[in-house]
Amino acid sequence: MADTRKTTDHRTIKSWTEDRNGAPAMVEDTAGGGKGEIIRIHFENKSENTGLKEISWEEWFKQFDDSKLALLHSTEAGNTFNKLVSRD
Repeated sequence: MADTRKTTDHRTIKSWTEDRNGAPAMVEDTAGGGKGEIIRIHFENKSENTGLKEISWEEWFKQFDDSKLALLHSTEAGNTFNKLVSRD
């Protein structure tokens, strides 16, 4: 298992994601501007028909902060393991 780190820092999350050719995304079935939206990080080369819709970083971080989430992510170069978890 790769080493992981937990962060809420927006710059770290954006840099980590973009270094791995990822993008902020939302589960399409939950996109609609209300509560219960599910955000993810999408890696185009890692998934096929995922049901994800790319969104802006601004929108992604708003939902991230409103939901009080943190990103658990691999510290290994090129490893795209990540999971959104509670900040607590």
